[in-house]
Amino acid sequence: MQKELWTEPKLKSKIKGKLIVLKLGGSVITDKEKPMTPNIDAIERLAKEIADAIVERFIIVHGGGSFGHPLAKQYKIKEGYEKPSQIEGFSKTHQAMLELNKLVVDALIQHNIAAFSVSPSSCIVTKAGRIQIFYDSTLTRLMDTGFVPVLFGDAVLDNNKGFTILSGDQLVSALAVRLKASKIIIGVDVDGLNTADPKTDTSAQLISHITLRELKTLLRNIEEAKVTDVTGGMLGKILELMPAVKADIPTTIVNATKEGNIYKALRGEKVVGTLIEKE
Repeated sequence: MQKELWTEPKLKSKIKGKLIVLKLGGSVITDKEKPMTPNIDAIERLAKEIADAIVERFIIVHGGGSFGHPLAKQYKIKEGYEKPSQIEGFSKTHQAMLELNKLVVDALIQHNIAAFSVSPSSCIVTKAGRIQIFYDSTLTRLMDTGFVPVLFGDAVLDNNKGFTILSGDQLVSALAVRLKASKIIIGVDVDGLNTADPKTDTSAQLISHITLRELKTLLRNIEEAKVTDVTGGMLGKILELMPAVKADIPTTIVNATKEGNIYKALRGEKVVGTLIEKE
């Protein structure tokens, strides 16, 4: 019988302070209408807001926007390995995300934040699209040393599919639960969860607070109506975040395209958005 050669050590964090997991949506930091086009002004502004907030302990995750999504779709990476040509697509998708990640990390460093890039594909393996293996001790050690890990939605290896796409939203939830975060902040391009898609429906109303039970009712009503996500795709993100909410980690969704919102959310100040809590 083959012996196990290595087991990930269980490290206990030495730094005191509540952990915040911050997600910067791809629609905020890129121009989704133009492939491989960053929104430099937004990245710079958000880096300054994060620095000004003076948060003691946090992790950042960002989306792919116009960098990762077009390539992942073109090569059908999320569906898994089907033909050799996808190998090139897997590499291109990952490389595109590294390029965007560098822009985010560079901006943070310029504002005196000790940002450190961490590729999810180097520490996570999924099974049927869900995280199965997660070597998170490096993240703990980085934070203990004073770094701010910056991760992203990535192309990762999968034990069933060969490979797939790990969304930033699933990653955020997993990080928050595993590392016992105090709260999650999600920065998107709308004010939060609405009763309808605010980009197409002028009657849409912001849901400023919702509990897990109320959220399940909302999901059930949408499912029973047999309609597509009328909230403009927001419920898909929230579904990924539900494990964290169930673990009693409050989640705030704010419009990161509006100046000052991320700063206020990080500081715990009142901000327009949606607060999701267990009860």
